[in-house]
Formats: sequence, C-alpha cells, structure tokens
Amino acid sequence: MKIVYFSVTGQTRRFIKKLDLAAYEIEPANPFFEINEPFVLVVPTYDQEIIEVVNDFLDYKSNRENLQGVAGGGNLNFAELFVYTAKDIARDYNVPMLFAFEFSGTNEDVESFKKVVNELESKRN
Repeated sequence: MKIVYFSVTGQTRRFIKKLDLAAYEIEPANPFFEINEPFVLVVPTYDQEIIEVVNDFLDYKSNRENLQGVAGGGNLNFAELFVYTAKDIARDYNVPMLFAFEFSGTNEDVESFKKVVNELESKRN
C-alpha cells in the first residue's frame, strides 16, 4: 500500500525513510497531486494553518476516497495533544487512526507500523 506523508521539520520524513516502502511526500508548493490507489497518510502534529496543505491534498480529486487511514508523529510531552492532527484528520475524513509514534520513531515503531499497513492491505484483498 502506498504511503503519503507530510513533513515540516523532517521528523516524519526520517520515519518514512526507515520504512523502505513506496511513499509520496506532499509538497507545500503543489499539494494538488492525485494518488490513484489506496494509501495511508502519515502526518506530524501541528496547528491547522501549518497542515492546511494536507487538507488541500486530501480534497483533490479521488484522494479522499483512496485514504485508508492515518498515522501521526508527535511529542509525548504534549499529553492529550499528542498526535492530535492525525486524530482530527481521521475523524474529519472518517478513516481509522492507525498508529502513533514519537519524533522520528524507534525501530520498534517502524516494524509495528509496517505490520499495521500490511494487515490493512491484506483486509482489502
């Protein structure tokens, strides 16, 4: 399954690079790109103004329909606000919140996330 992600400081990008899976990065300069296959979205935790580009991407053509779930990265020091961006997207787009990781994720996070994605993909087949 395709992975689509957005990164602000590079933490999410570092997590994605560890996955060694096909991935597409949402670019702020041009978020209007259609993904014509099911995908999982991975986002960092930021205020709406910063991640508005992600909503632009999701609302473009068939991207909303192909979104299968969301994972989020963040900082556990923010307690109840940990990965709130991913939780909000999951709620707003009516898809499951699949996974949460801190900063750029641990090796265990990488393996756990890959397992979640594989399980999601096997349910689709």
